[in-house]
Amino acid sequence: MVKPEWGTRYICYKCSARFYDMNKPAPICPKCGADQTKAPPKLSASAPVKPRPRAVLPDEVDVEEKADDEFGEMGEIGLDEIEADEGEEEV
Repeated sequence: MVKPEWGTRYICYKCSARFYDMNKPAPICPKCGADQTKAPPKLSASAPVKPRPRAVLPDEVDVEEKADDEFGEMGEIGLDEIEADEGEEEV
């Protein structure tokens, strides 16, 4: 409930106390005595924000070329082939 006789509501920039200026010419915090006209400027939401630099990604490599590089010319070995090789060695 805002009463016009209380004046403008402030939040102190030093101690964060909430108070009304009681229509006095200088809004001074009753808790710490800080003059609110000397408050540092606030950053607004519409202020431009510097974009973060993006990481440079290497050119995409074709999937088939990558598969040949990782697994050589034989390609990927399946689990069936590994189990069959292990079973033959035990006999």
